[in-house]
Amino acid sequence: MGRRLYVGNLAWAVSDQDLRELFSEVGKVDSSQVIVDRETNRSRGFGFVEMATDEAAEAAIKKFNGRDLKGRAIRVNEAQARNTGGARPAGGRDRA
Repeated sequence: MGRRLYVGNLAWAVSDQDLRELFSEVGKVDSSQVIVDRETNRSRGFGFVEMATDEAAEAAIKKFNGRDLKGRAIRVNEAQARNTGGARPAGGRDRA
């Protein structure tokens, strides 16, 4: 089973395809996505790449963390589990 990687510090010009091409140098890429702001339709400066195997994910982290991509040194590490649920912490007083 593959792993999802977080890719940060992306230049505004980096596309999903740019990530796919770069990360395919170390193995099969299942998906790549640059996160885009809904209102401005502009990159938020980070994205995710899903590598097909754990070995490819490890190789990608070692090879690409700190590497220059379109003028920016990108950060690559394993993505953290997404916090699902949508529950917000209590605000200090009950609303009844």
